Parts: sequence; C-alpha cells; structure tokens
Amino acid sequence: MNYYLIISGLIFLAAVFGYLNVRFLKLPTTIGLMFITLVYTLGVLGLSFFDDTLLRAEARLIREIDFEMVLMDYMLSFLLFAGALHTNFQQLRAHRWPIIAFATLGVLTSTFLIGTATFYLLQLLGAPVAYVYCLLFGAIISPTDPIAVLGILKQAEAPKKLEIKIVGESLFNDGVGVVLFLTLFSIASAPGEDIDPLAILELFGLEVFGGLLLGLVIGWITYQLMKSIDDFSVEVILTLAAVMGGTVVAQQFHLSAPLAMVAAGLVVGNDRVRASAMSETTEQYVDKFWELIDILLNAILFVLIGMEMLVLTYEGSYLLAGLLAIPIVLLCRYASLWLPVKVFERKLDFVPHTDAIMTWGGLRGGISIALALSLAPEMNREMFLVMTYVVVVFSILVQGLTIERVIRRLLPGTKVEAL
Repeated sequence: MNYYLIISGLIFLAAVFGYLNVRFLKLPTTIGLMFITLVYTLGVLGLSFFDDTLLRAEARLIREIDFEMVLMDYMLSFLLFAGALHTNFQQLRAHRWPIIAFATLGVLTSTFLIGTATFYLLQLLGAPVAYVYCLLFGAIISPTDPIAVLGILKQAEAPKKLEIKIVGESLFNDGVGVVLFLTLFSIASAPGEDIDPLAILELFGLEVFGGLLLGLVIGWITYQLMKSIDDFSVEVILTLAAVMGGTVVAQQFHLSAPLAMVAAGLVVGNDRVRASAMSETTEQYVDKFWELIDILLNAILFVLIGMEMLVLTYEGSYLLAGLLAIPIVLLCRYASLWLPVKVFERKLDFVPHTDAIMTWGGLRGGISIALALSLAPEMNREMFLVMTYVVVVFSILVQGLTIERVIRRLLPGTKVEAL
C-alpha cells in the first residue's frame, strides 16, 4: 500500500467525519472526530460478523501506518510549533515558575505515583508486572496532551490565567514526559545491568535543555531572517523550514524535538517579534497557515486514534485494568499538582480550585498512545496499550465534554472576560 493512498484515505475520512460533526453534532473538533471515528470503527467491527472485507482492509491500513513514528517524528513538531505560536508569551512568562514545576516535578511525581499504584493494582488482579514496566506506564500516561487540550479549552472559555497554566504545562510536559519515558525505557531494556545515575541525569539534561536551547536558536534565526525581508509568502516558508529543519537537527543530535519546537514557536510568536519582524499581512498569513496545519493534522490524528481500536487485543482483564486505571490516573494527577499549586497560589493569585480544574482538564491523547505502541512485547505491551487507550478515550470524550461544566460549577458566577 503506497503512502499517497494511505494519506488520501485518512484525509478523506477526516473530511467526512469533520463534516458530520460540524453539520450535526457540533462538538469540539477533537471530541467530535474521535466520537464519530469510534462509532464508525464499532460499526466496522459489527459488520465483520457478516462480512469482514472492510475490517480486513482497514486493519491492513492501520498496520501499514507506524503511528508512533508518524506522530513522534513528524506530526508532533508541527502541532507543538502551531500551539506555541498562538500562545500568549507575556502571560506564559508571568506564570513560568508554576508551569515549570507542573511540567517537571508534576510529571516526575505523577509517573512515580501512577507506576506504584498500577504495580499493586495488577497484583490484586492476578497479573503481576515488573515495577519498572509499571513506571513506564506512569510515564506514558502522565503527560497531558497539548493537541487535545488547546482546542477544547478555547470552547470551554476557561479563565485566561487558568488556561495559560494548563496550556503552558501541556506544551512543555509532553517533551519532559517523552524524555522520562525514553530514560525508563533504556533501563527496562537492559535488566540486570548497573544503573549509572549520572549517565541518566546527563541524558535527561541533554534532551531537555539541549532541545530548549536549540529551539531558542532556531527561533532567533527565523526572527532575524523574517525581519530582514517583507514578503509574506517567503516568511511563511521560513517558519515551515524552521520546523522541518529544526526537527531533523534535534533528531540527529538526540535532543528533544518537541521541546525545541515549543521554544521556537514561542520566540516567533512573541508579540515583540511579531511587531518588529512581521507586517500585518505577513502576521495574518503566518497565523492562518499554521492554524490550517493545526486543524488538518489534528483531524488526521484523532481519526487515527479512533481507528487504532481495530488492532487492539481485547481481553477482559486488560479492559478491567484500564477502567480501574482511570481513577488512579486522576487521583495521582491531583496529588502531583497539589504541592506546586500550594507553593505558588498566593504569590500569583491562582483561580480557586485550580488543582481540581487542572486535574479534570489535563487530557491525554495521541502522545500517550504513541508511547504505548513503542513498548517492546516483553514489557506487557498489549495490556498497557489497552489500558492507555481506555484512559485516553475516557479523557477525551468524558473529561473533554464536561470540562466546561466543571469550570462553571467550581467557579460559579465567574466573568470569564474579567480574568
């Protein structure tokens, strides 16, 4: 099956499902696409009891796609750059310390808590798994997904100073989560070997800080090039080249490409950079171009997530573990946010119930599924993939659909515009 056919099929499904959502369901794009794809996939599975031709064709299509490579190596850089480009840099800077705490200490704490709780849960279910593999699951499910969070929060009308914390955290914590996952993966892949804490710290620091530094350099170079000309078409291409070239460089030097693209996007999207490097026409074209890229890739991504159902291994114990993991993940996220919120809430005048709203608004998405797909078979890949999928579907469909009501219930009478 050639790549053109695969891409054509995915865009066709995204277009049809997107139309059905806008025309009839009118749900947020990510939720609507995921819901329709799940219903469609269940329909294909049901039809397979009578004629499995369509099921075999679609299962073959999904197996042809390396979801982990497509998302982590290609799509994620574009999506994170687009998200960072439209994030208010001044607000982000004002809340930088709690965001850093959420994205680092929060992810580390959540990974440990979820991994430990999962270890004992699986023992109770009679399916004991090595502790390091449970920590891998914690690293998989701890990062919140900026791709899922951004679109839903806009429609939920979250207070701005709350929205910037959730969005800022989700932009950075996926990069930290990926690096943490890779570190744990290298430990789990070499059981019995001596663990060198300094080597692990060096790997973590190189990926995180090296990625951020690379992104800042790429953003600055892009800014200087855009500042020296006034041609909207070339300037749009410069931003595209920054993402594609920057991702290649990050991968070659084993730096975090997601964090690099977040840093580059924040530099190029900064209000001061926009004012000095972009004309009004250029700014409009750059924003619209990246908005379109964001919408298109989001549509394809959530269609892919829904269709991954076709290649899951369905076992009752896996599904039960996934359902029981939902409250564990939510409780552990709340616990991981508690300390940073208490430390910073007075100094930065946090919105009431910030920790509760951030817990419910911390959605999981494609990044978690991509990491689960990259597990080796001996790491209980099939079980953790099903558990991850259950948590992700609950996160997007249930939490995503109810986050607006949660915000309004916890912040009654709040005037969104005043915040």
